[in-house]
Amino acid sequence: MKISLLTIGVVVFLPFLCVLGNAQIHFSVMSYNVENLFDTVNDPLMEDDEFTPAGNRFWTKSRYYRKLQYVAQVIQAAGEWTGVALVGLCEVENDSVVEHLLRRTPLYKEDYQYCMTHGCDKRGINVALLYQRDQFRMLGMEELHVPTAVRERPTRNILHVWGEVLSSDTLDVFVCHLPSRYGGELASRKRRKEAVGVLRKCTDSLFFFRKSPKILIMGDFNDTPQDETLEQELQASPFHEDNLLEENRLYNLFYEASGSHKYQGEWNQLDHILVNGALLQEKQSFYVKEGSAHVFAPSFLLKPDKTWRGIRPFRTYYGFKYEGGYSDHLPLRVTFICKGVKW
Repeated sequence: MKISLLTIGVVVFLPFLCVLGNAQIHFSVMSYNVENLFDTVNDPLMEDDEFTPAGNRFWTKSRYYRKLQYVAQVIQAAGEWTGVALVGLCEVENDSVVEHLLRRTPLYKEDYQYCMTHGCDKRGINVALLYQRDQFRMLGMEELHVPTAVRERPTRNILHVWGEVLSSDTLDVFVCHLPSRYGGELASRKRRKEAVGVLRKCTDSLFFFRKSPKILIMGDFNDTPQDETLEQELQASPFHEDNLLEENRLYNLFYEASGSHKYQGEWNQLDHILVNGALLQEKQSFYVKEGSAHVFAPSFLLKPDKTWRGIRPFRTYYGFKYEGGYSDHLPLRVTFICKGVKW
């Protein structure tokens, strides 16, 4: 009996397709406030003078490039063997900074692409999303403008990006950096609630218009899980295995975390990753891996806290004193499972 090469090829290739169709891969997500990642160039339209060589922080090129290398080191360390598919960054100044991060550090090997906001924050602070094209196909993006009163300082826009993951699910990603607590938590609360209102309006529209939306929200909210912005305005619930999950409800994966930022000796969870209920169900082709959400805190990101005892983040600046560290925040990391790979 004669067997053609075509027949052999089909016999060999079909099992490969079956394996690929049933494959499960890890898809990692990271959220990181990198603490004032500015370049050294003075932008006359922004209040960035302190982050220049002549400014009161003496922000030199050597300090800037050291900072870039450190941020890249954290991203690579968090990625372990497979790399981080999506990285949400807070406190990045402009496109040049992100380009330098991706092209002048070891991250150039990862082939990241990015998108970012270009808002009207007076200091020039923006948010960005890094993504690996072999794991996330970006389909579109928009900036959600947060309105402010006439005499208020403009705040940062919210970044909304949507794209396709390997299972062909569409994932809507939001990167946020809500207004700070400058002037006191109570006095500044209204501004954060206004920003969350813009975010909530957009997520509600996704729940209404999309058949089965998958929503991921991350960033620095400058509020704890129990504060009004998260618990009441966003109605972000804690996630437990025995929860009766609702697809059109948000869940805070870091509701019970021990803290990502330390202020006056107290750890607070100001950074968050939220998902809707559809991303917590194992029956889905794309969902959160159980037990994978954690504050990423390797020893090199920490140092002894001589003032308040214990440990604290190894910062770039402690007040106006240059420490030469990484950031005043610790990053967050979550792993998703992607089933039935179709690309």
